[in-house]
Amino acid sequence: MFGYYLNLALRSFRRNRAITALMVLTIAFGVAASMTAWSVFRAVSGDPIPWKSAQLFVPQIDSWGTNGGNSDHEPPSAMSYIDATALMRDHKARLQSAIYQIAPSIVPPDAARHPVNVRGRAVFNEFFPMLDVPFAHGGGWAAADDANRAQVAVISRRLSEKLFGTDASVGRDLNIEGRSYRIVGVLGRWNPQPIFYDVVNSGGFDTDPDDIFLPFPTAIANGIENQGNTNCYAPPAGTGFAGLQHSECIWIAYMAQLDDAAAVASYRSYLDSYANAQTASGRFSWSPNNRLRNLHDWLLAQHVVPDDTRVSLLVALGLLLVCLVNTIGLLLAKFLRRSGEIGIRRALGAPRRQIYLQFLIEAGTVGVAGGVLGVLLTALGVASVGWVMPPEIAPLARLDLPLLGLTLLVSVLATVLAGLYPTWRAAQVQPAWQLKSN
Repeated sequence: MFGYYLNLALRSFRRNRAITALMVLTIAFGVAASMTAWSVFRAVSGDPIPWKSAQLFVPQIDSWGTNGGNSDHEPPSAMSYIDATALMRDHKARLQSAIYQIAPSIVPPDAARHPVNVRGRAVFNEFFPMLDVPFAHGGGWAAADDANRAQVAVISRRLSEKLFGTDASVGRDLNIEGRSYRIVGVLGRWNPQPIFYDVVNSGGFDTDPDDIFLPFPTAIANGIENQGNTNCYAPPAGTGFAGLQHSECIWIAYMAQLDDAAAVASYRSYLDSYANAQTASGRFSWSPNNRLRNLHDWLLAQHVVPDDTRVSLLVALGLLLVCLVNTIGLLLAKFLRRSGEIGIRRALGAPRRQIYLQFLIEAGTVGVAGGVLGVLLTALGVASVGWVMPPEIAPLARLDLPLLGLTLLVSVLATVLAGLYPTWRAAQVQPAWQLKSN
């Protein structure tokens, strides 16, 4: 029966080519617009580490009080060096790391080549297991390397191939800012989006991945300065990088792994105790105003998903709705023009459910045709995202098999839904009236 009704639908399309083409184009444009917007929204709103995000937390300590001028009483989004090193020293989480952005100068092994600046992060050894960072060769450094301020480094595969012509560079020396560092690990493919471990400095998205990671204490001791955001409510009393470390300026990101509710509650209590101790020492003059958000809540609080992507998605869905309304009108006109055919079929004994089935199959066939064209238009839309989206976001939108399948599914379902009312109207045709009128 399905094959018979499909054949009837194809015959109907040939008889009404203009209306059929208009319906297919309408559905295709509506679906393509919504799927293109969805591909961008999906890229920027996804969970960058879904298997572990519920265990990753970002603590915030209000080290500014009323000095920060925040009307919403939200504590600073980053930490001062004083607070970050104190939390690392107390080590109340299972795994944790203070993080700051660096851009050191590297002298290539080939003396004929010029030094290059690469971007990366200064972190503690627990950064790598905490974030499940993949390695192609070697691994991260040990806790003793942090304590001893060892001259070690982890680099990306891209940097390894650029400097040495191979990604197997573990054990080789690297000249960073005039000092020799031993490479202990080469990263595998890793460029999470958003860059959840340092939203403060990345803004959330950056298609250019970090190329180097150095031990936090080593970077501090060697004077490798912060290249990220630095916010101060008053100029540091001291000068240079050392003065920044002794100031209340905020410039360090921080992340901790807390495995269960008990660990979260204990860490919250610790943050309050720490703030109270700072008040007792005279450093703070306000009550504790801390936050401890899991990764999902942190990304929401930092507004990592750009507002324009949400607006684009809503506009595209609105366009799809308009296209569906137009399709309903076209299907209604098309079906009711066949009232005589429907009346004869009903007079010959065809039940209403067969009329429903026939016209829903016809609507679904329109949806399949619109979906195929919609896939092509979606591919064109994804390729053109860079014209309307920021350059750090546009490359994240991609056309993959799930998006292709979703495009076809949405097209068929949308068209079938659009065909429900016209089909119902067609099934209400009275055979006697149609036979008398004919």
